[in-house]
Amino acid sequence: MAFMKKYLLPILVLFLAYYYSTNEEFRPEMLQGKKVIVTGASKGIGREMAYHLSTMGAHVVLTARSKESLQKVVSRCLELGAASAHYIAGTMEDMTFAKQFVAEAGKLMGGLDMLILNHITNTSLTLFRDDILSVRKTMEVNFFSYVVLSVAALPMLKQSNGSIVVISSLAGKMVHPLIAPYSASKFALDGFFSTIRKEYFLSNINVSITLCVLGLIDTDAAMEAVSGIINIQASPKEECALEIIKGAALRKEEVYYDNSRWTPILLGNPGRKIMEFFTVKSYNLEKFATN
Repeated sequence: MAFMKKYLLPILVLFLAYYYSTNEEFRPEMLQGKKVIVTGASKGIGREMAYHLSTMGAHVVLTARSKESLQKVVSRCLELGAASAHYIAGTMEDMTFAKQFVAEAGKLMGGLDMLILNHITNTSLTLFRDDILSVRKTMEVNFFSYVVLSVAALPMLKQSNGSIVVISSLAGKMVHPLIAPYSASKFALDGFFSTIRKEYFLSNINVSITLCVLGLIDTDAAMEAVSGIINIQASPKEECALEIIKGAALRKEEVYYDNSRWTPILLGNPGRKIMEFFTVKSYNLEKFATN
């Protein structure tokens, strides 16, 4: 007990103070002239992020399945002051399209500073029985296509010391019934991108990764999915989109956005962070220096 009071508790307090603090404040000009990809940008949070980025003077390339919706969003982005705005329609079920999309977006903007991964496949709230195909499709779109896009974007992001922004969910940090395939894909995002964030750090790759953990947001799709099933207050998509951009610009590791101020404290999991910190000490760091 004396050892804990003398050493462990002060270490814990200092660690938490460092982890949850930031010395820099967000300024809209941080995004001026930045070259940004936003997926799932035809509606909902993705569309709102595109609009915020445009008012800040960023270049944007947007993608989603609906060409008609993307045309309207791009037109509005230009009205709001985007440095440039383009769209490329397609489905993230097609991994070839995902890879080619990043290359084409890079050509349109002359590089890339930020990759915002926001798209998901349609999700219905239901008990899981035996629908293996649903699990496979959800994992491919919600998880595997994120990996494909980030791999394709990494060379450009290395050149710009850029950022990867991964839109996740509370369902990727805690158990929610009726969404097993969706939850599995969101837990996978945390495991994969948190791991490569650590690998980038140890390998001196200056590309930040921000995992955005969102509660229920008042998008049309979300409201339709939870209607008659979940009775909680949804948070506004416009404010959610802005908080994501702020966290990404400040290169935060995680952004929490929910209608409860307790969410980041309860789900931020400082115990995990402390264990990860000490676990890395057992690795031979030369392995990372040679990669």
